[in-house]
Order: sequence, then structure tokens, then C-alpha cells
Amino acid sequence: MTQFIATLVMLCSLLLGGCSQPNKPSLYQQLGGAEGIAAITDGLLYEIEHDQRIVHHFADTDIERFRRLLAEQLCELSGGPCVYSGGTMQQSHSSFNISLADYDALVDGLIKVMQRQNISISAQNQLLALLAPMYKDISYR
Repeated sequence: MTQFIATLVMLCSLLLGGCSQPNKPSLYQQLGGAEGIAAITDGLLYEIEHDQRIVHHFADTDIERFRRLLAEQLCELSGGPCVYSGGTMQQSHSSFNISLADYDALVDGLIKVMQRQNISISAQNQLLALLAPMYKDISYR
């Protein structure tokens, strides 16, 4: 009986092992890891700087601090090894009066950056899905 159980366990392991999918890269890896996150962050800063619809929201922003915190946040959200050290989205955006149009402009910029970096549509959608719920925390009502 013990040999039967051992054989059954081994057979199940072989069957399950043969059917398992190869390890799918994490979102962090799909975004390019630390270098990819840095490129996304820098690209988004460029987009913001050149977008007259939203650049005014960043007039008094410490850009180096913003860059660091954005990279931390994207890294953490995507499953990377970072820990976001900034405030909550509500705290950080309480005085900005951000509208849905402003949020959409930022998202448009992010999509442009990810497309330029040849990030897959699947990875783009995964990241956007993680960011979308934040709108309620940063918008004014």
C-alpha cells in the first residue's frame, strides 16, 4: 500500500509538472524592472512638462522628490522590491483640484510613454488597472 501511494504521488507530480505553465514574468519584470520603471518615470515627466493641460499642477512641485516617489510607487504597485515612502494619494493631492480631464491627460501621457518603450498591451492594461482606483483619491468633487 505504501508503494502504491508513493507511485500515485509521483505520477500526480509528473502530470501536474507537465501541465504547469512556465513562470510568467511579474508586471515589474514586464515593465523592464528598475531601468524600465525609471524610463517610464522620466518619460512621464517629459510628457507632463509638455502638456499644457496639466503642467500647471506641477508648478510648485519638487520634481526630484516627485520622480523618486513616482518610481517607488510604480515599482511597488507592479510587484517590484520597492516600498512607497510617500503620503497617501488623498494627502498628496488635496489642494490640486484635479479633474477627470486632468487625470485622463496624465494617463494619456503614461500610455504614450509605455508605447514608446514597447511595453505589451497586457502589461500596460495591468498597470492602468492598478492606477485607475486612485482617481477617487486624487480628484476634487
